[in-house]
Amino acid sequence: MNATVERPIDRWFESYSGDHRNDTNQLIHVFAVPAILWSVVALLWCIPMFGTLFRNGIWAGLAMFAAWVFYNRLSRPIGYGMLAVFFILGCLCRLIEQRYGLQTLLYSAIAVFVVAWIAQFIGHKIEGKKPSFLTDLVYLMIGPIWVLSKFYRKMGWKY
Repeated sequence: MNATVERPIDRWFESYSGDHRNDTNQLIHVFAVPAILWSVVALLWCIPMFGTLFRNGIWAGLAMFAAWVFYNRLSRPIGYGMLAVFFILGCLCRLIEQRYGLQTLLYSAIAVFVVAWIAQFIGHKIEGKKPSFLTDLVYLMIGPIWVLSKFYRKMGWKY
């Protein structure tokens, strides 16, 4: 592949990074974005499934699969990383559901979602820029892999 040809994932990250230059905002995102991702998975997990063929979590599983397809098309290494992330999030939801009940999972997801989004908006207030997703909703999908790419860089891995 020609080194001068920029991959779509690089363009997404470059644009997303432009709205996230402040160190405090970046730190908030490193914690808040995974929290929001978990809360969305957990909220989807709680949508009832009628009938006996499937258990709770099928909607979350379908959403995670669709997101994984998007991520895997952008970058195989990022796709593998998000597959692991989704597996962990699914296991966490199942564990909370089995140990504490679906209602606790639901209320926990709502609380985490609200607190994490408040943190995100505080970060953007500090940054002085509006959240990227207000420009393009696709950035809601880019946030989790942007955080994952920071981990990849810290580990010396290519994405």
